[in-house]
Amino acid sequence: MAVKEILLIGNPVLREKSKDITDFNIELNNLISDLKDTIIDFQQRKHIGRGIAAPQIGVLKKVIYLHLPDRSFPLINPEIIWKSKETINVWDSCFSFDVAFFVKTERHKSISVKYQDQKGTLIEETFHDDLSELLQHEIDHLHGILATDHLKSNKDIILRAEWEKLINC
Repeated sequence: MAVKEILLIGNPVLREKSKDITDFNIELNNLISDLKDTIIDFQQRKHIGRGIAAPQIGVLKKVIYLHLPDRSFPLINPEIIWKSKETINVWDSCFSFDVAFFVKTERHKSISVKYQDQKGTLIEETFHDDLSELLQHEIDHLHGILATDHLKSNKDIILRAEWEKLINC
């Protein structure tokens, strides 16, 4: 459909809670297409990113789109139904930060998510490691939560250039 503008940190829409999808219709298909087009455009321009949530393009609906190297798909009305006790610390950024900085966050190493596909079929899937972290980040967006809300210390924030130095060591 179209590449949409990504709302940036400070926009109050990012702090609002999203509503459930109840109609699996052309409007939903158009939203999924917009999310797909927007994430592909962002990945091509910024060379980073794997997922986007509908609130990031100003739509307060519970829809996430993942665009991974080996799989691309929407998650509709996703809900975390299980979290591992084991956690991981990760450097997390966000399209809504324009990937200008990263924050250290603690996330569950594994989660199980109940969601619907584009046709409304209910699916349960378990995600581990980087995909677990990604889904926790994107599901947070649906509840008005940003990665910065997980900061434990102001020392746990770095600019992208410094983060790139860390990962290239």
